[in-house]
Amino acid sequence: MMSWSDLRFDYGGARVLVTGGTSGIGAAIAAAYADAGAEVVITGTRGGPGDYDEDLSRFDYRQLDVEDGAQIDAVASSFDRLDILVNNAGLALGSLGLDEWDPAIFERSIAMHLTSAFRMAHGCRAALARGEQPGGSSIIGIASMTSYFGIGMIPGYGSAKTGLVGLTRVLATEWASQRIRVNAVAAGLTRSRMTAGTFDAPEWTAPTLSRTPLGRLGEPVDIAGAVLFLTSSAASWITGQVLPIDGGFTVAG
Repeated sequence: MMSWSDLRFDYGGARVLVTGGTSGIGAAIAAAYADAGAEVVITGTRGGPGDYDEDLSRFDYRQLDVEDGAQIDAVASSFDRLDILVNNAGLALGSLGLDEWDPAIFERSIAMHLTSAFRMAHGCRAALARGEQPGGSSIIGIASMTSYFGIGMIPGYGSAKTGLVGLTRVLATEWASQRIRVNAVAAGLTRSRMTAGTFDAPEWTAPTLSRTPLGRLGEPVDIAGAVLFLTSSAASWITGQVLPIDGGFTVAG
């Protein structure tokens, strides 16, 4: 059970899709919505929920490779009504040892993080327009510190996450008339399967911690709380925004 001691969210009856919801940030977001009463669909790359070590029985599972446009279209078209879409799936290909300076790998990263987010949003638009949340339906993108800073080893990931900021703004502008709000969160260095090696290496984490005013790295629940706020009726006059969740990293001199 995921909760915050000083508030409680109620998403009873809401239909939520979290791509890449089997681990890390996506899993925390999916669990938080489920704890708040939502009907949550998650996606993952494996054949079924039994292929994961984690217990995913509380979620509806769909297989999805976000580099496959046909799979994205199939998942999106399966919803007649959707209240919240969280475009979370993806990973820095550099973390797998692939060279994002290779144009082919660069293109894969753009497709994985930016093109797929647009395609899923586009495919879900009609279902989101039929959403029933009091503050309107919501799309949430997962941006990054690489949306603001250049990190040389992951040019594709950083370019895609920067592009996600622009996508957030244009979708917010165009779809507001359909009561669809579009926002993003820019996650600082947060614990996940992708960042596990970084968290275990003080030589990597020390420079980040040295300019993080709140003095710690992020946990997935830190991102989940902000996402649930942005899709709530308390945020019904917020759209087109990107919220850094980084312990103050982006404002430290």
